[in-house]
Amino acid sequence: MTVTEKVAYLRGLCEGMAIDDTTNEGKLLREIINVLEDMAYSIADVEDGLDELSEEVEALDDGMASIESDLYEDEEDDEDDDEEIYEASCPKCGEKICFDYDMLCNGSIECPSCGEELEFELDGCDCGCCDACDGEEADEVEDEKGE
Repeated sequence: MTVTEKVAYLRGLCEGMAIDDTTNEGKLLREIINVLEDMAYSIADVEDGLDELSEEVEALDDGMASIESDLYEDEEDDEDDDEEIYEASCPKCGEKICFDYDMLCNGSIECPSCGEELEFELDGCDCGCCDACDGEEADEVEDEKGE
């Protein structure tokens, strides 16, 4: 039973008892029931607002979960790539250079420190965009300069 139902019951009980509105006690009892009724409606309004707010928060939470899923899914995909990282030393400046297979598509990279071009022989490239492509998996990356 809700608060509004309980107040309605009290109002009906008061009317059923034929309490006289002309006496001080009767006036007081009727006003108390009126105040209780106002409070019951206010509580019902607050409960309705809380229900609506809860639904909106739940929708926002679902939306955030979707965004988090999309955001972290990309990071998980990056982690799953497990692309091998190669390292070579520049023969001119000695700087260590880290690179992956895709960076070697044209067979060479430029040293970020001194600008020296480092050339590499690609065995079994399958990128489809360079002369070394023969449709097989890349087996090895060799530094032509012996590094």
